[in-house]
Amino acid sequence: MGRMLTRASLPGVLAQVRHVTPVRPDAAPEPVARVYAQLERDFGMPAPPVILHSPAPDLLAASWIMLRESMLAEGTVGRATKEAVASAVSLDNRCPYCVDVHGTVLRGLTGGRCTAEELENLPDPVMRRIAAWARSRRTQETSWRPDAELVAVAFTFHYLNRMVNVFLAGSPVPPRLPGSLRRVFMGLFGLIMSSAARRPAAPGGSLSLLPPADLPADLSWAREEPVLAEAFGRAATAIEAAGSLSVPRAVRELVTAHLAGWDGGPAGLSRAWVTDAVRLLAPVHRPAGRLALLTAVAAYQVDDQVVEEFRKQRPGDRALIELTSWAAFAAARRAVVPGLSPTPSKRRTL
Repeated sequence: MGRMLTRASLPGVLAQVRHVTPVRPDAAPEPVARVYAQLERDFGMPAPPVILHSPAPDLLAASWIMLRESMLAEGTVGRATKEAVASAVSLDNRCPYCVDVHGTVLRGLTGGRCTAEELENLPDPVMRRIAAWARSRRTQETSWRPDAELVAVAFTFHYLNRMVNVFLAGSPVPPRLPGSLRRVFMGLFGLIMSSAARRPAAPGGSLSLLPPADLPADLSWAREEPVLAEAFGRAATAIEAAGSLSVPRAVRELVTAHLAGWDGGPAGLSRAWVTDAVRLLAPVHRPAGRLALLTAVAAYQVDDQVVEEFRKQRPGDRALIELTSWAAFAAARRAVVPGLSPTPSKRRTL
């Protein structure tokens, strides 16, 4: 079923990605092909938020490792609760694509009782509390410490929401599909995804896609779960390496300084703030600075002009993925404030 669905949906999946050309499965080199095979096996269908990374194979692997080990791998937190976190974070980040996808899966897993826009109606009071935490990370109760699995899901979607807002359209529904068929499409999509969600994957299955790496100190919340520590250590190292290649040092310093004073909220509709911020950069670095800052703080404001101005300096697809990935990951590091005291756990082992 997964292979048939992959083949049937592949043209539409590839067409959803904008600004870059994703690698086709029939032309994929070994590192990309390995990720695609795991996507087909564990996710049930091509995932545009992952495939969009394919021009940069290490970042394709990093995005998949974070998604698989946080959302898909079996743990102590149920998939419906994880989908509630993904939906809540996606709402907070103004990512309509992810709201559609994960709200539909949530609805399927809760028996049609709740969508992403109705998180306050979740039947389980614990799930409602978790969803509220995911939407208000910086004002959470200090007396409640979320499980590392929940923090990992929130972190992953702070990252993916930003990449999706830059590289995908506002909905997984094909743009030319008549309105009357939209509900049918999403119903079928939800049925397929909910069915796949009920088959959790074994933890750690994606780790071999990237070499071992130390977990950064600011991601110490992941140490509670050894597999998550391995997953996020490897992903962070790959993304930092990509940033050092395609993000000028001055831009990295500007984004880091801006995020240090960021309250985690959206920037609004005006882009005047980014125009002012990049004046600190040399003119040659301003297109990269503008794209990186917008990706980090207001990815929904990235448009064709912002991307094209960057491409005049760095025309390749890989550089575009590397810069935006680094900026999205930097924002995720600041957006999630778990309040965890890392303590070893035996709930997931390598």
